[in-house]
Amino acid sequence: MDQNLRTAAKANNTSLLEYILDRMASLAQETGIKRTLFAACPNSIAVIRASLNAAKRNNAPIKFAATLNQVDINKGYTGMDQFDFVQTIKQEARRINYTGAVIVAVDHGGPWLKDIQKQENWPYQKAMDWVKKSFEAAVEAGYDMIHVDPTVDVTLPKGEIIDTRTVAERTVELIASTEQFRRENGFPRIAYEVGTEEVHGGLADMNVFNQFFELLQKGLKEKGLEDVWPCFVVGKVGTDLHTTLFDPQVAKQLVAVAGKYGSLIKGHYSDGVDNPEDYPLSGMGAANVGPEFTEREYDGLMELAQIEKQLFSERKIVKKSNMKEVLWQAVINSNRWQKWLSEDEDPKEFYKNTPQRQLWLVKTGARYIWENDAVKVARQTLYENVESWGIKPENILMAHIEQAMDKYFHRFNLVNLNEQLE
Repeated sequence: MDQNLRTAAKANNTSLLEYILDRMASLAQETGIKRTLFAACPNSIAVIRASLNAAKRNNAPIKFAATLNQVDINKGYTGMDQFDFVQTIKQEARRINYTGAVIVAVDHGGPWLKDIQKQENWPYQKAMDWVKKSFEAAVEAGYDMIHVDPTVDVTLPKGEIIDTRTVAERTVELIASTEQFRRENGFPRIAYEVGTEEVHGGLADMNVFNQFFELLQKGLKEKGLEDVWPCFVVGKVGTDLHTTLFDPQVAKQLVAVAGKYGSLIKGHYSDGVDNPEDYPLSGMGAANVGPEFTEREYDGLMELAQIEKQLFSERKIVKKSNMKEVLWQAVINSNRWQKWLSEDEDPKEFYKNTPQRQLWLVKTGARYIWENDAVKVARQTLYENVESWGIKPENILMAHIEQAMDKYFHRFNLVNLNEQLE
């Protein structure tokens, strides 16, 4: 089906994502059922596999939104570049014969949004040039959408928010550069997403929201790109790193404004949201979920570790994997947990945090170290230990992640959408 949809999109001179969104809008008019696309942040092979399993079971499209920290020309923390990522998705889909719609996207693509650029304090032009090369690699690999997000500027004084005009100018520059590369090389049309919900220059204020759209329209027209317009703009809709309540009223206001310009609102930080059913009711176009699945993967591994512990106590295995200890040590040694500390927390002493806070930091930081050699060895040992007694470790792990995903497929009204998209 995915190939049929791509052929139809090409015939309509549009991108796969925009074609699907148009079909969803038509179906909403016909049936009265609104839908919100579900996007999984692919922070591990397990999450990619679980996403496709869940998409097949729910007969629904799946969107992957990969940050440049996860997947990039230098491989990212998943160990994959853009080409590896697309090929992995294809291989995993083929393995279970999932033939439905798969949308592959860059998430938060902009200067200094790649951790190393901020850590090493890259100059502006170097950071922008890297992002442009990353976008080109994504187009070449077969991505369907790019989130253009130049809302961070580390050269500004602390506390100063980047000017909306600067965000618009850099957004236009990145879109124009990508479109030039795409058109010169004859690649299929792609979709774009713009903006950010982050506090460091988010598009939450209505005046800023309107100003950004007007500047973007003007800038794209000056570049001769009137036929290019973002299908998504990210809106601040109540959810963030530490809150899980989606605000339908704010969402509806943003949806109304974005709709005047021909865009849909995209929600980020939708992890563990308390009221996912309100997303489609509010007219939200899509929502990203990521760290939640890392936490579920961690939970699955801990269930397997408990099984292993029982087998060891019964002398059914001779050596434990020490999965929990290895994983915790890898997260702590990586120092990636420091990224998520508040200003009053000590970045040098992990164990000064409360036990509850330590667990959260490990769970959310685990995504960065799944490809760590010691962690991979421990996982392999764990799997072999429990499998030697007829227990299927992959099934147990997938159940944890897929259960979390099923909630979004159902509450976003996506079940059986694949068969209606044709």
